[in-house]
This record gives sequence, C-alpha cells and structure tokens, in this order.
Amino acid sequence: MCGRTSCHLSKEVLARACAYRDRQGQRRLPEWRDPDRYCPSYNKSPQSSSPVLLSRLHVEKGADSSERVIAPMRWGLVPSWFKEADPSKLQFNTSNCRSDTIMEKRSFKVPLGKGRRCVVLADGFYEWQRCQGTNKTQPYFIYFPQIKTEKSESMGAADGPEDWEKVWDNWRPLTMAGLFDCWEPPEGGDCLYSYTIITVDSCKGLNDIHHRMPAILDGEEAVSKWLDFGEVSAQEALKLIHPTENITFHAVSSVVNNSRNNTPECLLPVDSLVKKEPKASGSSQKMLQWLATKSPKKEDTKAPQKAESDVPQWSSQFLKKSPLSHRRGADLLERWLKREKEEEPVAKRPHTQ
Repeated sequence: MCGRTSCHLSKEVLARACAYRDRQGQRRLPEWRDPDRYCPSYNKSPQSSSPVLLSRLHVEKGADSSERVIAPMRWGLVPSWFKEADPSKLQFNTSNCRSDTIMEKRSFKVPLGKGRRCVVLADGFYEWQRCQGTNKTQPYFIYFPQIKTEKSESMGAADGPEDWEKVWDNWRPLTMAGLFDCWEPPEGGDCLYSYTIITVDSCKGLNDIHHRMPAILDGEEAVSKWLDFGEVSAQEALKLIHPTENITFHAVSSVVNNSRNNTPECLLPVDSLVKKEPKASGSSQKMLQWLATKSPKKEDTKAPQKAESDVPQWSSQFLKKSPLSHRRGADLLERWLKREKEEEPVAKRPHTQ
C-alpha cells in the first residue's frame, strides 16, 4: 500500500525535474494547471492535494496526447458516477488501487477505460514496518536511488535562466502509476479531480518492510507510454505495472506518524537504527546533499520563461541502480536541517483538503 508521501519542491523546480520530449522530439516542460492549489509538503496523506502528470489531451481538446501538464489533484479517487453531494461520504477507500483487481472494480475500471492514466509525483513515499513481538512500527522513507556527481553537489537553487542547466542533474522524483477521475457535484459547482495510486506486490528489497508497494514507472519510456492514452491502449499500458527493484530507503523518525507534522525532520535518517535490518541505503547521502543546497522558499522566486531549446532534459531517469549499503552522511543531514530552519521554507505549514 501507499498512504503517505513527500513532495516539497517548488512549482518551478518540480516542472524542471519533469522535463520531457514530445512526439516531435522537442524538449518541453509540462505546463501547470491550477498551480495555486499546489502546497509543497514533507508529509502528504490521503485527501490532501498532490501534483500529478497527465496528457494535455485530457484538458485540451485536439491536443497532442504526448504533451504533458501538471495538475494538483485530491488523493483518493472519487468516481464520476458517485451520486452523493459530499465526496467524503464515499464508503470505501480509493487512495490505492490493487493491480490484480483493477479490471474488477467499477471505480477503477471506468477511468482506465477512458484513458484517465496519470503519474503521481513525489520525493518518495513512507512505509511502516511492524517490529516483531511488539505493537510498535518503524517508518521508512523510500525513493529512487540517487547518483552523486560533482555537478549535482554544486548546483543550487535556480534563481534565473542563467543558473539553469540544460541537463537536469539533481533529485530524481519518484514517478508512480495512477488513475484519475472527474466528479461533478450533483447540485452543480466545480468539478473535483482526484486520483488513486496503483499498487503491486513488493519487490524483494522491500518485502521485509511491507508486502505491497506503489507501481513505480522507472524511466522516461515507461512514463511516456503510461501517459499517452491516445497511442497506447490500456492493455499495453498495464504491462508496465509490476514491481521494481530500483528503489532504496532509510529509517526515519516517528515524527512522520502524525500527518500534521510537516517539517524536514520527516525525512531524517535515524542513526540508532542503522544496525537493524533491513539496512538503510548509501544513496540517502545523495538525498542529504540535494536537500542541503535546496530551499523551497528560495526556489519559488520568479524566473523568466526559458526558450524551448533550453529546457532541461530529465537525464536522471536513466541513472543506474545503486547498491544497497550502510547509510553515510548523517552530518550532511544535520547541516541541511539547520539551513532549512534558518530559511523557513514555505512547505513547512500543514495542508489538508
């Protein structure tokens, strides 16, 4: 299952991290829709609003289905056929959708048939491991392996076009397969867009933590096929839904247990748990260095639009898997936390919808 995520990057930086090539091979940034509804957070739970990628054809008639937009949507799918006036009265949980029953349940089969496929964006997600012989649980932060390079170490916030690199060489967001739907209130009013995260059996590396995990789309080709409902059928797209071993994790503090806690401490690796199994990954060092140079507040500064030819590529989609090892770099995290507290990022306020 997947019941908690982190997505604290600013709108501008998140769009840069999701740069892609359209059907003509042109480099592009996805366009934001309703950007004011996006609230960065280190601790997102169901019924909050999270950013998702979807084909432009869903929101613009006649558009190229290979083009993408980013839109904030409610986590927890409200089916288009739901008749109650209050979506909170939905009697079943739709924050996750099991891949093995996706064609059996009307709530998911209908939007899948309409091509309403999306990619849920996050820094990573949290999962809780039950400690044997006790009622206690240990939370973990789970994310793509990150590759440490000199360029990514030296790259700070993008204050303007002169600071933007043509190749995105920073944190690689997690890309999870999802479905979305559009619900219209029976008595009229604004439509509600909402989504569900598809889940699969856990990979071997995560089995000791939890038996289920999100269906992660690993790489640009997988993301492109999942989104392009105009060219890729549902049957073909579902072949992309399977566990991936290209994932890493580290233990975090129980501060994340309360969804109202929206602070960088949610991502803090826990030193005292390094000796416990499963072992934390060495690639958490890359996360710490990334966060040490980042500030959502700083990145929110307005910058002129770049020419299309200067749009960064998402080269980190093709990074190789890094081996699991003992976590290193706790000192880097402490420096990051001190900087985050000093700069007071806008993402620290709790948000629910």
